[in-house]
Amino acid sequence: MDPTVVRAIEELRDLNVAALKARYLAVFGEESKSSNKQFLFRRIAWRLQAQVEGDLSERARRRAAEIASDADLRTRAPKGFLPGNTPSRAPWVTDRSQPQRDWRLPAPGSLLTRRLDDRQILVKVLEEGFEYESRHYRSLSAIAREVTGTRWNGLLFFGLAERPDA
Repeated sequence: MDPTVVRAIEELRDLNVAALKARYLAVFGEESKSSNKQFLFRRIAWRLQAQVEGDLSERARRRAAEIASDADLRTRAPKGFLPGNTPSRAPWVTDRSQPQRDWRLPAPGSLLTRRLDDRQILVKVLEEGFEYESRHYRSLSAIAREVTGTRWNGLLFFGLAERPDA
């Protein structure tokens, strides 16, 4: 690399953000929208090298413009692109549309019990949620809060998990 470019880049390292923004204006002919020191340093250093050693070819510039203006540019696959539940074809694809069932929960239809003071708490595990005293709850924590009046981790309350520090 040209020694004058190396010296110019080394001089950039000692500049503060205001000085780098001024240098950016001088090199690019427009003000920078960024105030990030590392970004400014890298852009100016790249530009100094490109001025001495040559910039992108005209062909590369045209191709970059084509890619940038591509109307079909997507950030996600379209709906229906991947076939639904076909684990044999794509085992790495996970359906995230429905929340995953916690592995610590017993099978639907199971009964969870807990004795608190003088009463027996009986909860039925449903396919989606739980049933306690003929009412539907979305979580065990909601039931524990209903019973005790304080916030509880439902898995801990019903003995399905242990405290990590225990």
